Amino acid sequence: MVTITPEVAADFSVREALLDRAFGKAARRRKTSERLRENRLPSEGLAFAARNRRGRLVGTLRLWDITAGSAGPALLLGPLAVDCAYQKRGIGSQLMRHALAQARKLGHRAVLLVGDAPYYSRFGFTRDGVEELSLPGPVDLDRFLGLELEAGALQDAQGVIVASGRMIPVPAEEAARQTA
Repeated sequence: MVTITPEVAADFSVREALLDRAFGKAARRRKTSERLRENRLPSEGLAFAARNRRGRLVGTLRLWDITAGSAGPALLLGPLAVDCAYQKRGIGSQLMRHALAQARKLGHRAVLLVGDAPYYSRFGFTRDGVEELSLPGPVDLDRFLGLELEAGALQDAQGVIVASGRMIPVPAEEAARQTA
């Protein structure tokens, strides 16, 4: 049994280690979806941790603010990862259901992702509505999926997906060095 909680700053190193194990340290940073997450914070209220009974992080899922071409504001889901010792227990599904319910509750209209269609189709993700959208880099189009949280949110959507979320704050001394 796990509990889904909001992610906290103390989760950073454990989450990063989990993602490195799940996707490979270098490989995950080369993904097209990563370009949309670089130097950004997850969407407000949409970063989650699955915790075991002792409170240890065993799963993670985050959603990110993007602009989905002509469809306007949307979310990018990912990465979703569960510690290998906890896989096949429904934790990924629990994280997905929780994240999508929260996104809907917060008024978001659509969620996009790059992932395994047979897995994500159980949550309603399809290629419908994303056929004319493109990502800023290479992607297997069969893995580029969308879900409307509001009917019609992706209707006739076209164009390039761009990051639109909050930037990671730059410390004052680093900002001064960058402008000097």
